[in-house]
Amino acid sequence: MFTFLRVHHLMTGMQLRGFAVVIGLLLLWELSVRTGAVRSESWPAISTILHALAGGFRTEGWGAVFGSSLYRMTAGFLLAAVVGISLGLLLGASERLHRIVNPTLEIVRVLPGPALIPPLIFLLGVDDALKIAVIAIAAVFPILLNTIAGVKAADPVHLLVARTFRVPRRRVLLEIQLPSALPYVFAGCRISLGIALIVTVVTEMLAGSAGVGYYIVSMQYAMRASEMYAAIILLSAIGYLINRLFLAVEQRSIRWAHRVEAHV
Repeated sequence: MFTFLRVHHLMTGMQLRGFAVVIGLLLLWELSVRTGAVRSESWPAISTILHALAGGFRTEGWGAVFGSSLYRMTAGFLLAAVVGISLGLLLGASERLHRIVNPTLEIVRVLPGPALIPPLIFLLGVDDALKIAVIAIAAVFPILLNTIAGVKAADPVHLLVARTFRVPRRRVLLEIQLPSALPYVFAGCRISLGIALIVTVVTEMLAGSAGVGYYIVSMQYAMRASEMYAAIILLSAIGYLINRLFLAVEQRSIRWAHRVEAHV
């Protein structure tokens, strides 16, 4: 208990110092404009950006803008999670099948998500189906590869005992290998969440007519730098909050894994 409190206190202190660095950088940004060190229409003061940020939901319709992006990101991520975990369990449990499928996975894995947009437009058009598909393809591989690694990392003693007692293969997979893979799965999902958010914005910039990516590009073309930077700041804040929320879910879901690590 004492160790946990000590680690928690240390992490809280590090986070506060991290926020202090961010605030310091923003103050330097403000000073660079106020002192005349930077004179540019595309470099507004932070105070001007914060004013645009405060009025974004009221005057710019940011609720619909960010809501549509979060919908696409969530749909793509959930699709990636279902495919990645299911296929990862299957390939992790069967070495022969993994060897057969692995070359195809490696070829697809190295393709940048945005590079898939032109061919997928022919198949899916330019609506949400295209964006969700690109997001899912880009986000699936961290989940898939981590799930495979987690299944293969199952305790060989447990597997040997199950084999000795002739436990059915399905039960071994679901009751031994899947629980041991959960820390790996959550790690892969956390990485994929960040990828999903990035690819969502990129696809909206390249082939969108709505969403935060399209809004940012529109503000750039309209030379409305304050609104553009305000949307970027809000996007970064949303990404941070999503990450913190996922960490909280992870800690509650696999608390036993963290206890095991603490005693190793």
